[in-house]
Amino acid sequence: MTHPPAEIATDVHCLGPWGRTQTNVYLVRSGPSWALVDAGWEGDAARIEAAVGAVMGPDRRPEVILLTHVHPDHSGSAGTLARSWGCPVYLDAGDLPNAVGDFAGMTANAMVLDRWVILPLMRAMGTQRRDAVLARSSIADVARTFEPGSAVPGLPDWERIPTPGHTPGHVSYYRPADRALISGDALMTLLVNSPTGLLGRQGLSGPPWYTTWDRRRAATSLVTLARLEPSVLAGGHGRPMTGPATAGAVRAFVAAG
Repeated sequence: MTHPPAEIATDVHCLGPWGRTQTNVYLVRSGPSWALVDAGWEGDAARIEAAVGAVMGPDRRPEVILLTHVHPDHSGSAGTLARSWGCPVYLDAGDLPNAVGDFAGMTANAMVLDRWVILPLMRAMGTQRRDAVLARSSIADVARTFEPGSAVPGLPDWERIPTPGHTPGHVSYYRPADRALISGDALMTLLVNSPTGLLGRQGLSGPPWYTTWDRRRAATSLVTLARLEPSVLAGGHGRPMTGPATAGAVRAFVAAG
């Protein structure tokens, strides 16, 4: 099921969730500027473009794409959209190896699924074929890394919150004025670590253990997010949480460990 775009906070539109993974993409406005936060799977570009058009109008496009992290369900269409729209894709430097197809860097930053499945398959391809596959998915031509201490590109009233663990360079985006939080996979509203999550069961969850680079750092990042007392929780998967009970629910989830 695909849900129509929904404004979950002032100028924050959720384009999703959709598919078995209940993936979310967010379209955010700050003054005259618009940013797309995350970019779904590789095949989601047309779906995202249609949703963006429904919100912004047919002749307007975001000025920037911001990634929470580089995984195929969050950065898959980033290159296609950025080239179509003529805009850059911003990400944390910690995730750059995956974004540009640096196999040595990908190996160094591997998570469980990488070590046991993805990397062995890629090694079995042979170097030439593997490099060709990585080159096709690379966004090196449009990727930009955040400058330390800089404002969030396109969203000057938002803050970039480092939330490493799921990936080395995972970041979340936070608007202090109303405590709206776009948390990527650092904190979600789909039970991804339970079999019922595959059936779409909603509930607070940290990142999937099998696709997480460092579970200890991921747990620390959850504490960081709970301290923000979010009034809106816009995760990478599952229906966003809004309302006065959101901050308390996040605190209780993190405290329960």
